[in-house]
Amino acid sequence: MSTPTTNIRTALEAASLLEAPEALALLRGCCPDTTVFSTSFGKEDQVLTDIIHGLGGGIRIFTLDTGRLFPETYSVWTSTLERYGLPVAVYVPEQADLEAFIAGYGPNAFYASPELRQACCRIRKVQPLKRALAGAEIWITGIRAVQSPNRQGMPRWEWDEANGIYKFHPLLDWTDERLEDYVRRHEVPCNMLHERGFPSIGCAPCTRAVRPGEDARAGRWWWEANDRKECGLHQHGSAGAGA
Repeated sequence: MSTPTTNIRTALEAASLLEAPEALALLRGCCPDTTVFSTSFGKEDQVLTDIIHGLGGGIRIFTLDTGRLFPETYSVWTSTLERYGLPVAVYVPEQADLEAFIAGYGPNAFYASPELRQACCRIRKVQPLKRALAGAEIWITGIRAVQSPNRQGMPRWEWDEANGIYKFHPLLDWTDERLEDYVRRHEVPCNMLHERGFPSIGCAPCTRAVRPGEDARAGRWWWEANDRKECGLHQHGSAGAGA
């Protein structure tokens, strides 16, 4: 007899062979109450929101409000709600943890060391994410392979051991050209910072525009001398691992 986990893995394997709309429809049908999508209102996430809207909803959407987002991000958040009418659940940092961190290290401690930057990300992003994913079985993301070196070669679906959930990346193999074409044809509302050289948009103090020839995530935590531009939200596993 097949188990729920087996059914999910089978659905993910089938979805990995489909285009994004058909893949999301399949996963929604497999796990209608436990498939979730995280949006940061970047261009990839806006495309996925447009696709989910086209399917008639049915996939819970959530976002993490760190308290340090760009004004332009809040603007596109508002226009997204107006355009699609889909509910977006909001998760924020725990007040006590954030107050203690700022009191102990200052409001811009993330510039002081990688450890403090990671601690800030943990409070503002990783811990709220765990609350957002509670009870979910499939996590939809807007990750694309071309965004950074460490995202190339990723599987389209994987087991996230840290959060105990399957992740699915519908746009993993999308090129920049394909993304831009979709946005243009469907008139998807996008963050105006994308037009100012910000392909990847996070917290305002931790994001700058990229220079010609840099990868899409070079503008994130640019003062750190490493090439793993991640905040701890996405810890990549492998297809078929776990559970």
